[in-house]
Amino acid sequence: MNDQKTTHFGYQSVAEAEKARRVADVFDSVASRYDLMNDLMSGGLHRLWKNFTIAQSGVTTGSRVLDVAGGTGDLSLAFARKVGPTGQVILTDINNSMLTHGRDRLIDKGVAIAAAQCDAEKLPFPDDHFDCVTVAFGLRNMTHKDVALAEMYRVLRPGGRLLVLEFSQVWKPLAPFYDFYSFKIIPRIGQLVTQDAASYQYLSESIRVHPDQETLKAMMEQVGFERVDYFNMTFGVVALHRGFKF
Repeated sequence: MNDQKTTHFGYQSVAEAEKARRVADVFDSVASRYDLMNDLMSGGLHRLWKNFTIAQSGVTTGSRVLDVAGGTGDLSLAFARKVGPTGQVILTDINNSMLTHGRDRLIDKGVAIAAAQCDAEKLPFPDDHFDCVTVAFGLRNMTHKDVALAEMYRVLRPGGRLLVLEFSQVWKPLAPFYDFYSFKIIPRIGQLVTQDAASYQYLSESIRVHPDQETLKAMMEQVGFERVDYFNMTFGVVALHRGFKF
């Protein structure tokens, strides 16, 4: 009898151990063109979504910030400028290609911060340390989202907050148009720009199997977060969830 646990990889059901490898293959493939694809796919809206996230962070001079699954470093760059030389920003990602690209990109912009390759489900940081933890467009790729959320809760100091920026459930009247764009247009753009339609097919599928707004809110509450709320942006294409540790 095969009792191996399975999980989602897009619309496929795969062994948990297999998902990590497949997700790594996706981001190895797209890392060098990731930022360009974000601009093309969202029409530049991802920059507004991230600016709103920064505005909700409560981060000030001297704050400690952990950017989980931070990829090419958009949030880390903005946070580094807000916390100043007395603060701390750590960029993390499980994928070496994405992390290296992000670290190098920040150095090219004159910003040197700590970068750590690590699994969000096993964060190598002390308890009660950070003022703010963020994860932008990374939670849906994690195998055990509840475990990752619990780890983010652990490393936050009392009074700190978690911000989860992620694709979510779009306003129902727009769903047919959004589905057409996601499954017909985005993979074609991915093929033209990265020569990899399959990775962008997966990314579109992964959005559909990610918890909706209320489900993710409940998951955050279950691991200990309080005053959890969320902000829908662009008709629910994206939602920013915010929760506090007290």
